[in-house]
Amino acid sequence: MTNTSHRIWKYGDNINTDVIFPGKYTYTISHDPVQLARHALEDLDPTFAARAQMGDVIVAGRNFGNGSSREQAVTCLKHAGLRAVIAHSFARIYYRNAINNGLLAIECPPLVDCVETGDTLAIDMAAHEIRAGERTFAFAPLPAEVRAILDAGGIIPYLLEQF
Repeated sequence: MTNTSHRIWKYGDNINTDVIFPGKYTYTISHDPVQLARHALEDLDPTFAARAQMGDVIVAGRNFGNGSSREQAVTCLKHAGLRAVIAHSFARIYYRNAINNGLLAIECPPLVDCVETGDTLAIDMAAHEIRAGERTFAFAPLPAEVRAILDAGGIIPYLLEQF
Protein backbone atom coordinates (compact mmCIF):
# COMPACT_ATOMS: atom_id res chain seq x y z
CA MET A 1 0.00 0.00 0.00
CA THR A 2 1.61 3.14 -1.24
CA ASN A 3 1.62 6.76 -0.27
CA THR A 4 0.51 8.05 -3.69
CA SER A 5 -1.65 11.17 -3.75
CA HIS A 6 -5.40 10.48 -3.77
CA ARG A 7 -8.28 12.84 -4.56
CA ILE A 8 -10.85 13.30 -1.80
CA TRP A 9 -14.63 13.07 -1.90
CA LYS A 10 -15.97 14.38 1.41
CA TYR A 11 -19.33 13.47 2.93
CA GLY A 12 -20.93 13.90 6.34
CA ASP A 13 -22.15 11.77 9.23
CA ASN A 14 -24.40 8.70 9.13
CA ILE A 15 -23.98 7.82 5.47
CA ASN A 16 -25.92 4.56 5.46
CA THR A 17 -25.67 1.54 3.22
CA ASP A 18 -28.85 2.47 1.35
CA VAL A 19 -27.28 5.80 0.41
CA ILE A 20 -23.98 4.17 -0.57
CA PHE A 21 -25.75 1.60 -2.77
CA PRO A 22 -29.50 2.11 -3.28
CA GLY A 23 -31.49 -0.86 -2.04
CA LYS A 24 -33.70 -0.83 -5.14
CA TYR A 25 -30.80 -2.43 -7.06
CA THR A 26 -29.86 -5.06 -4.48
CA TYR A 27 -31.37 -8.05 -6.27
CA THR A 28 -31.14 -6.88 -9.86
CA ILE A 29 -27.44 -6.04 -10.32
CA SER A 30 -25.83 -7.51 -7.24
CA HIS A 31 -22.88 -9.18 -9.04
CA ASP A 32 -22.14 -6.96 -12.04
CA PRO A 33 -19.10 -4.79 -11.12
CA VAL A 34 -19.76 -2.17 -13.82
CA GLN A 35 -23.38 -1.74 -12.78
CA LEU A 36 -22.47 -1.70 -9.08
CA ALA A 37 -19.99 1.12 -9.67
CA ARG A 38 -22.45 3.05 -11.83
CA HIS A 39 -24.89 3.35 -8.93
CA ALA A 40 -22.41 4.15 -6.13
CA LEU A 41 -23.70 7.04 -4.01
CA GLU A 42 -26.23 8.04 -6.66
CA ASP A 43 -28.85 9.25 -4.14
CA LEU A 44 -26.29 11.31 -2.20
CA ASP A 45 -24.10 12.62 -5.00
CA PRO A 46 -25.43 11.92 -8.51
CA THR A 47 -22.09 13.03 -10.02
CA PHE A 48 -19.93 10.63 -8.01
CA ALA A 49 -20.07 7.52 -10.21
CA ALA A 50 -19.38 9.43 -13.41
CA ARG A 51 -16.52 11.45 -11.93
CA ALA A 52 -14.83 9.01 -9.55
CA GLN A 53 -11.34 7.97 -10.62
CA MET A 54 -9.11 5.06 -9.76
CA GLY A 55 -7.42 5.77 -6.44
CA ASP A 56 -9.90 8.32 -5.10
CA VAL A 57 -10.71 8.33 -1.39
CA ILE A 58 -13.90 9.07 0.52
CA VAL A 59 -13.51 11.03 3.75
CA ALA A 60 -16.62 10.93 5.90
CA GLY A 61 -17.92 11.73 9.34
CA ARG A 62 -19.28 9.50 12.06
CA ASN A 63 -20.94 6.11 11.63
CA PHE A 64 -20.12 5.59 7.96
CA GLY A 65 -21.91 2.55 6.54
CA ASN A 66 -24.61 2.14 9.16
CA GLY A 67 -27.75 0.25 8.17
CA SER A 68 -27.99 -3.14 6.57
CA SER A 69 -25.15 -5.59 6.07
CA ARG A 70 -25.50 -5.22 2.29
CA GLU A 71 -22.13 -6.10 0.74
CA GLN A 72 -22.86 -4.04 -2.36
CA ALA A 73 -22.35 -0.92 -0.25
CA VAL A 74 -18.66 -1.85 -0.15
CA THR A 75 -18.25 -3.50 -3.54
CA CYS A 76 -19.80 -0.60 -5.47
CA LEU A 77 -17.15 1.75 -4.06
CA LYS A 78 -14.36 -0.73 -4.70
CA HIS A 79 -15.50 -1.24 -8.30
CA ALA A 80 -15.74 2.54 -8.73
CA GLY A 81 -11.98 2.54 -8.12
CA LEU A 82 -11.84 3.87 -4.59
CA ARG A 83 -8.56 3.33 -2.75
CA ALA A 84 -9.99 3.81 0.72
CA VAL A 85 -12.68 5.21 2.94
CA ILE A 86 -11.38 7.31 5.82
CA ALA A 87 -13.96 8.24 8.42
CA HIS A 88 -14.40 9.58 11.90
CA SER A 89 -15.98 6.19 12.66
CA PHE A 90 -17.53 3.22 10.89
CA ALA A 91 -20.51 1.03 11.56
CA ARG A 92 -19.00 -2.28 12.70
CA ILE A 93 -20.54 -4.45 9.95
CA TYR A 94 -19.50 -2.01 7.21
CA TYR A 95 -15.92 -1.95 8.48
CA ARG A 96 -15.77 -5.75 8.44
CA ASN A 97 -17.33 -5.94 4.96
CA ALA A 98 -14.78 -3.40 3.71
CA ILE A 99 -11.84 -5.44 5.00
CA ASN A 100 -13.33 -8.71 3.73
CA ASN A 101 -13.70 -7.17 0.27
CA GLY A 102 -10.24 -5.61 0.22
CA LEU A 103 -11.31 -1.97 0.61
CA LEU A 104 -9.10 -0.05 3.02
CA ALA A 105 -11.09 1.53 5.87
CA ILE A 106 -9.27 3.85 8.27
CA GLU A 107 -10.63 5.71 11.28
CA CYS A 108 -8.91 9.09 11.58
CA PRO A 109 -11.22 11.62 13.29
CA PRO A 110 -8.81 14.61 13.26
CA LEU A 111 -8.47 14.45 9.46
CA VAL A 112 -12.19 14.74 8.76
CA ASP A 113 -12.51 18.42 9.68
CA CYS A 114 -9.33 19.44 7.86
CA VAL A 115 -10.06 18.40 4.27
CA GLU A 116 -12.63 19.12 1.57
CA THR A 117 -13.79 17.50 -1.64
CA GLY A 118 -11.12 17.94 -4.30
CA ASP A 119 -8.21 18.12 -1.86
CA THR A 120 -5.65 15.35 -2.01
CA LEU A 121 -4.04 13.15 0.60
CA ALA A 122 -1.40 10.45 0.80
CA ILE A 123 -1.67 7.32 2.94
CA ASP A 124 1.54 5.89 4.36
CA MET A 125 0.62 2.47 5.72
CA ALA A 126 4.12 1.75 7.04
CA ALA A 127 4.22 4.95 9.11
CA HIS A 128 0.49 4.83 9.98
CA GLU A 129 0.07 8.37 8.70
CA ILE A 130 -2.07 10.34 6.32
CA ARG A 131 -0.66 13.53 4.82
CA ALA A 132 -3.11 16.18 3.65
CA GLY A 133 -1.57 19.44 2.54
CA GLU A 134 1.02 20.45 5.11
CA ARG A 135 -0.57 18.40 7.90
CA THR A 136 0.10 14.82 8.96
CA PHE A 137 -2.44 12.70 10.81
CA ALA A 138 -1.65 9.46 12.64
CA PHE A 139 -4.00 6.49 12.58
CA ALA A 140 -3.97 3.25 14.52
CA PRO A 141 -1.87 0.52 12.91
CA LEU A 142 -3.97 -2.19 11.32
CA PRO A 143 -3.50 -5.67 12.78
CA ALA A 144 -1.23 -7.95 10.74
CA GLU A 145 -4.16 -10.18 9.80
CA VAL A 146 -6.15 -7.23 8.46
CA ARG A 147 -3.15 -6.00 6.45
CA ALA A 148 -2.72 -9.50 4.99
CA ILE A 149 -6.39 -9.62 3.93
CA LEU A 150 -6.14 -6.16 2.35
CA ASP A 151 -2.86 -7.00 0.61
CA ALA A 152 -4.45 -10.13 -0.85
CA GLY A 153 -7.42 -8.15 -2.18
CA GLY A 154 -10.00 -9.50 0.27
CA ILE A 155 -10.80 -12.46 2.48
CA ILE A 156 -11.41 -14.98 -0.32
CA PRO A 157 -8.10 -14.35 -2.12
CA TYR A 158 -6.38 -14.34 1.29
CA LEU A 159 -7.85 -17.73 2.21
CA LEU A 160 -7.00 -19.16 -1.19
CA GLU A 161 -3.37 -18.12 -0.64
CA GLN A 162 -3.36 -20.08 2.62
CA PHE A 163 -4.07 -23.41 0.92
